[in-house]
Amino acid sequence: MNDIDIAIVNWSDKQAEITSVRRAVFIEEQNVPESIELDGRDPDCIHILASDKNGGPVGTARMDSKGKIGRMAVLQNYRRRGIGQKMIQALMDLGRKNAITDFHLSAQITAIEFYKKMGFEPFGEEFIEAGIKHINMKFSPGKFTQPQIYDS
Repeated sequence: MNDIDIAIVNWSDKQAEITSVRRAVFIEEQNVPESIELDGRDPDCIHILASDKNGGPVGTARMDSKGKIGRMAVLQNYRRRGIGQKMIQALMDLGRKNAITDFHLSAQITAIEFYKKMGFEPFGEEFIEAGIKHINMKFSPGKFTQPQIYDS
């Protein structure tokens, strides 16, 4: 994990890098229509970018001003290395510094256990978005089961 850099970035500065990761994961791998993936909300969000030792983008996520985390994506060859956990923790740390206290997201059903380890709990009914089953989840501080690994 030492060879991965996690940084808060501006959409205007890193749009190409962020989009390349999301295109690979959502559009190419998961067949999400580009019109759904590129929803026009990015300029109003905080973005995280994970980069390899050569500066190549390998992961990204975003959060809006109300604490909704979304567009969480890690390239297939970089999964299960703690990158997603570090990105979520970085977004939440920054959110807390900006008085955001309620964090929530819409998780793909296949990612529920990952988010549970981060302290999120499912609520409501499952729904389909872009042809993929999702469920809403909210952060419950007492449910966080993994040690904090984000170094600020």
